[in-house]
Amino acid sequence: MAETMTKLKHHSDGQEAQEHSEGNVARTIEAQTAKMPSDVWLWAAFVAIGVSMLFHGTGKRDDGHFVGQWVAPLLLFGVYNKLVKIGGSDRMS
Repeated sequence: MAETMTKLKHHSDGQEAQEHSEGNVARTIEAQTAKMPSDVWLWAAFVAIGVSMLFHGTGKRDDGHFVGQWVAPLLLFGVYNKLVKIGGSDRMS
């Protein structure tokens, strides 16, 4: 009985993965971003913070605000990168 339940669970997981699979563009993006270390996005966000502070310190406040707005998207790309590595659409392959 336990073996039957396990087989049903694996079939159910495979069916769910098939129903919610990603398109070609998302798979291509995931394949490329998964190659990048997650640290890249974190360091990019820190650099953006530093550049923003530098612009603010030199009186270029508009430029500082512009670059400062990059921090959140860079961190979100890092989270996306980590999620792709953990359980992206590659679970179908």
